[in-house]
Amino acid sequence: VEGMKTNNNDEQRKTLPFPGKYILKSTVFIVASLFISAALLGFLGYLNFNAFAGFKLIPKRFKPRFPYQCDVQDQTHQILFSQNLISRLHPNRSQPSSCPSYFRWIHEDLRPWKETGITRDMVEKASKTAHFRLVIHHGKAYVKRYRKSIQTRDDFTLWGILQLLRWYPGRLPDLDLMFDADDRPVVRSDDYTGQQNKDPPPLFRYCSDDASLDIVFPDWSFWGWAEVNIKPWGKSLEAIQEGNNITQWKDRVAYAYWRGNPYLDPTRGDLLKCNVSENEEWNTRLYVQDWDKETKEGFKNSNLENQCTHRYKIYIEGWAWSVSEKYIMACDSMTLYVKPRFYDFYIRGMMPLQHYWPIRDDSKCTSLKFAVHWGNTHVDKAREIGELGSRFIREEVNMKYVYDYMFHLLNEYAKLLKFKVKIPSDAEEITPESLGCAATERWRDFMAESMVMSPSEEFPCEMVPPYDRLALKEVIERKAN
Repeated sequence: VEGMKTNNNDEQRKTLPFPGKYILKSTVFIVASLFISAALLGFLGYLNFNAFAGFKLIPKRFKPRFPYQCDVQDQTHQILFSQNLISRLHPNRSQPSSCPSYFRWIHEDLRPWKETGITRDMVEKASKTAHFRLVIHHGKAYVKRYRKSIQTRDDFTLWGILQLLRWYPGRLPDLDLMFDADDRPVVRSDDYTGQQNKDPPPLFRYCSDDASLDIVFPDWSFWGWAEVNIKPWGKSLEAIQEGNNITQWKDRVAYAYWRGNPYLDPTRGDLLKCNVSENEEWNTRLYVQDWDKETKEGFKNSNLENQCTHRYKIYIEGWAWSVSEKYIMACDSMTLYVKPRFYDFYIRGMMPLQHYWPIRDDSKCTSLKFAVHWGNTHVDKAREIGELGSRFIREEVNMKYVYDYMFHLLNEYAKLLKFKVKIPSDAEEITPESLGCAATERWRDFMAESMVMSPSEEFPCEMVPPYDRLALKEVIERKAN
């Protein structure tokens, strides 16, 4: 009997499959599936192989290859796919925070058209001075060019808009606008106060003033100013922060510093009268910037990160508002802000004696001398003003908020359009490929550095409501005084 049992067991072993084979096959299948999935996710840009031991599934940035290989179309498809996958991977993302206070001025800039809306005729009337017409239709950008801008302002502005479309793909509505890339505003409010000609043309540009209705938009240099070797804002901000760390505030030169072109406007020529001389000490150190010489010498004396060595830095307008504003204010030095005529999109969120020290425009020298003397006798307070201004620039004017400002401005503008947006027959579609592949040297490098490689993993900030009339009046009065 025992022998029979043994024989029966032997027969069972021969006829029944060995369990280890199932385990081995299953293990091989699972491992193979994991590696195939990993390869696929890695190709699409979602697996962090450095953390493969923990199999952590997170979205990662695509390695910037553009424009050296000019494969933008493939990357665009990946970006759109990435946005869908990110939404599925992060269904419980936190709600957006409130936008910075200066976003309120979007409502004020668009107020002239709040009651009437914007017709196609109004838009086309703005073509008189515009450099280009931009149409966004079904998430794509189309441009009709009227004239060439100074340097490559128009191209880098359009480049920035293309990056916005990649940052928030599929989120912008159809719209139609005119853009003037020159410095000074041209839509004078006095021309549209009566019953006749009461419909002002909506015209976008980089700055405006209290007597104008031009709509303020972030300037081209946020994506790089190749002509003077100023890198895209993200890179510049990092470099300036490194410069801040090199020279601590207490060790900085205890004078007010300015370097620039004094020939753009008489007010800058007037500033040079405040330079130190044998007969006068105005507590300033002022230098003329020769851009032709800098270009020939490779911009070795114009690195922004090397200009954070003084306790005080002077901001003064040129022909209009100056691009230098954000670079000066990011230096941790107390900014001595000469009373301006013009404003850009974010300066309206900054307050005198909190983020900067106001300087009189009609008595610059004595005002500068007093400001420096006050700062050197109230060192902690002067340092605090400098640091608060610099923190505002770093935290509230970073590229995320630049894109959010563009996003909300264009959305609010599109709500006012009273016509169906159509693509003009003589407009051309623009893509990162069409602009970037044609660029060369620094222009190409800066486009590559500022290219959005994947959509934002955050929602746009939550738009703030408009000022009530009383609050707006108080803000204006505080700034004026």
